[in-house]
Amino acid sequence: MNLGGSRMDNKETITKVRGELDALDSKLVELLQERMTLIDEIAEAKRSENMPTADESREQQIVERALESTKGEYRGEVITFVHTLLSLSKFRQRKLLFDRSEDPLLPPPRTPAVGAISTAYQGLPGAWGEQASLNLFPEAERKNMRTFEDVFAAVKNKEVNYGSVPIENSKTGAIGETYDLLRKYGCYIVGQTRVRVDHCLMAVPGTKLSDIREVLSHPEGLNQCSAYLKKQSWDLVECRNTAVAASQVTAKGEKRYAAIGSKRAAELNGLEVLVENITDDQSNSTRFIAIADKPEYDSSCDIVSITFRTPHRSGALCEVLFHFMAAGINLSRIESRPMMGDKYCFFAELVGNIDDEAVQRGLRNAAASCGYLEVLGCYPE
Repeated sequence: MNLGGSRMDNKETITKVRGELDALDSKLVELLQERMTLIDEIAEAKRSENMPTADESREQQIVERALESTKGEYRGEVITFVHTLLSLSKFRQRKLLFDRSEDPLLPPPRTPAVGAISTAYQGLPGAWGEQASLNLFPEAERKNMRTFEDVFAAVKNKEVNYGSVPIENSKTGAIGETYDLLRKYGCYIVGQTRVRVDHCLMAVPGTKLSDIREVLSHPEGLNQCSAYLKKQSWDLVECRNTAVAASQVTAKGEKRYAAIGSKRAAELNGLEVLVENITDDQSNSTRFIAIADKPEYDSSCDIVSITFRTPHRSGALCEVLFHFMAAGINLSRIESRPMMGDKYCFFAELVGNIDDEAVQRGLRNAAASCGYLEVLGCYPE
């Protein structure tokens, strides 16, 4: 058996086919440039008539025409190929319509606040948000707010320099309200920190487990300790915040009440920790972001957060993500939030710096593909 001859035949085949592919790729590049030349004419005509860049009905016609001569096994590839061409064309048109100038993806960065700075968080002292503020801005004056929206409003109205709000828990996932408020208030993400969540059961000094009838905490706190709580016969009461729960137990002053929260909340409210770390997931942590009314970034930043919307049709999200893949950009996470009607808004985090050429190319091509894309911040991991 002459295996050596077979291997040589395969190598010759690969070399031959690669040569054919190289020739074909050269033709494709020539055709792409011809297409872009025609797109320039379209852009100029649209500029004269003040017409929009995107025309979804026209795009659908192009896709359907391409599929007419497509073999069934290649339909998916052809759809992706055509939509990619259309995305590149829209990007080219938009660039030409704005006299070849491009809006900045992020406003110029401001200098980080120094000296007597202030930061806001949701809840009372002892809340996990306060711990996040301590991590992010250890020397800052800390102001506690009643709601997450109050934190955003304080930042937007320049009542404080920064805010600290949770965006993701390792067990329960994304915190949708934060994403909604980022979009509503137009604040920028300028930093992040992780806070390990070690929930404790606390009560007034001298309380025994057998004395407890009601346990107070934030809904997430109760959920994150569900395995422990299922073993008990206590009534569960939801509060705005774990530190609020601790404060209410102190105010009631009765042994029938207990709270779930941090050790710091117990200390600040004069409560006794009955059971330490009752969290279901011992690696449970919450990621908090620092928000500001202006972006702050430099060459050391390596995370870019964005939000974008896509048309409500099959493959629309795939087309946007394709541009990040083509630019060699890694997505570390992506979340979706429903909007009015049947549309969705997406939030994603990219690994890279906003000034990187590849990141800018991926973002601008993605923006042309989806119609709306906004950068929420560039900050260090």
